[in-house]
Amino acid sequence: MTGTTTIPVTQTASTAPAIPVLSVEQVTVRFAGLTALDDVSFTVAPGSIHALIGPNGAGKSTSFNVLSGVYRATSGTVRFGDALLTGLMPHRIAELGVARTFQNIVLTAGTVADNLMLGRYTLTRAGFAATALRLPGAVREQRRHRERAREIAEFVGLGARFETPVGLLSYGERKRVELARALCMEPKLLLLDEPVAGMNTAERKAMAHTITAIRRALGISILIVEHDMGMIMRISDEVTVLDFGRRIGGGTPQQVQRDPAVIRAYLGTGDHAAPAANRTTDGDGAR
Repeated sequence: MTGTTTIPVTQTASTAPAIPVLSVEQVTVRFAGLTALDDVSFTVAPGSIHALIGPNGAGKSTSFNVLSGVYRATSGTVRFGDALLTGLMPHRIAELGVARTFQNIVLTAGTVADNLMLGRYTLTRAGFAATALRLPGAVREQRRHRERAREIAEFVGLGARFETPVGLLSYGERKRVELARALCMEPKLLLLDEPVAGMNTAERKAMAHTITAIRRALGISILIVEHDMGMIMRISDEVTVLDFGRRIGGGTPQQVQRDPAVIRAYLGTGDHAAPAANRTTDGDGAR
């Protein structure tokens, strides 16, 4: 399935939220003597698609876990505009406009609608009692959130599945549910952890189209971890390359493909072409 090319409730220059710069500055993460990230720095420009790539064990998932508050950095800082993310709990980071998907699909029982409504939680103002008692204000708010969730489902190609139990969906559709749930948080920064892993060729192409449509329609920043090098090189504005927890290269996709250090990390030699634009590698081991 593919989404439409524009997302409902189109944002204008006057209504779109300001998108902050994401700055990762000299971040180190150690676990019981093991260094998972070693003095890593990179910047995600507002409204860009920025890829974080590297061989198995490079530190990509550790980076995502630091950015989303699951892990705490041993040293270094992460800033999202004026906000210091380092040390914040995941729910506080989410409230600042950072949403993420996961490599392994994380969905609750229930329908697509039920899962997408979970993404509206940080935007809900009615208290538990008002919601439980179905007070008029809470009912109106829930109706608005549900309408927006339906719009987002339509955008990612799940409109016809909105009331369908997620257990009846295909693998590719469930990956889209997770993406839609993250979008339901109305993020300024979207972290996508292997969004096309396990998909067939048609599903991969459709998801790549949806990701670029999200950036085009909303203007938000997207940081993506993915092994599908063909997709990464086609849709990314900038690429940061990690290897054994260290940043070994970065730049435009074209610059990265010509970088000898990146070539060695992927192929073990400087005598071959850079990571091929049509190459896909699967699995990421313990990252």
